[in-house]
Amino acid sequence: METRGKELVGDRYGTHRVISPKGALPQAAWKLDNDFSRVYDNEILCHVQILNIDAASFTDLKERAGGDLGKIEAMMLEIVHERGKHQNPRTGSGGMFTGVVKRIGARLASKTDLAQGDSIASLVSLTLTPLRIDRIIKIHPERDQVEIRGEAALFESGVWARLPEDIPQTLALAALDVAGAAAQVDRLAAPGMTVAVIGARGKSGLLCCYQAKKKVGPGGRVIAVVHSSKGMEDVANAPFVDEVVTAQADDPLDILRKIGHVTDNQLCDLTISCVSRPDCEMGAILITRQGGRVYFFSMATSFTRAALGAEGVGKDVELIMGNGYCRGHAELTLDILRESEYIRDLYQARYG
Repeated sequence: METRGKELVGDRYGTHRVISPKGALPQAAWKLDNDFSRVYDNEILCHVQILNIDAASFTDLKERAGGDLGKIEAMMLEIVHERGKHQNPRTGSGGMFTGVVKRIGARLASKTDLAQGDSIASLVSLTLTPLRIDRIIKIHPERDQVEIRGEAALFESGVWARLPEDIPQTLALAALDVAGAAAQVDRLAAPGMTVAVIGARGKSGLLCCYQAKKKVGPGGRVIAVVHSSKGMEDVANAPFVDEVVTAQADDPLDILRKIGHVTDNQLCDLTISCVSRPDCEMGAILITRQGGRVYFFSMATSFTRAALGAEGVGKDVELIMGNGYCRGHAELTLDILRESEYIRDLYQARYG
């Protein structure tokens, strides 16, 4: 392996950390090298403080463990021990982390204004991040966050954000974990549209509702879809939600009937699906008008079910699979917390 000074030369996309299968990119790889005694010239090594586990993955862990925190801890440690990263083999998803910069590789140091000791949030998935967990300190199941002691490495191509000084770390982490959602809505929504957000009470759902209303304006409409009356007041009282519908996301005819009723069967121009459970593709597709768009921001989404399902019901809609990254997504999302006292207070109650 090539060296430069005392540091090994790393690949921009992190393939130097792939153990198996060779030739794979880190996200697709089964196992990564999480031995951080090996120093690479284009990595950012961090002391990890908090893992924010992807909602689909954490839901799976909680259900398999029956809510037993000891069993969740054991499963997480087993995943990282086996794979060198936190990628749930059942859901394929991971999450993100916050931590403090420990070391910046020499080749990367001249390309960034980041410094040792800076507090950052990773904006790339744990599914491609080499991670070592030394100890799990505390699991917070109500907010899908886990306090740990450990280390992780970000590659040269990795995206990160400095943690803001004006927003508590747990709030910033919760929001940044889903930063791509509202930023994509900002691109897709337009004045006068009718937008439905399925899973509107969740952290990504609320951000999407806010940004959708900001874009559609007073002539547009934001419909929040929640699965039960529990916690409905979180969206019912939101000043950026025009209507609340209670429906099961995995019951496509139920959600179609209810959205049809509140839209006089005109349906929606844009539907955002933020649910963390499988089999919810068809509900989102059915409530979208012909020629409309459906944006899936969920790791539980199946492209096969969505594509074949839309074809099967004769729906000519554009299907967009959520990309967790788009330019400016971190700042846009943090600005929502700064602009919306309602969301900030709600997030404080949930994640603070």
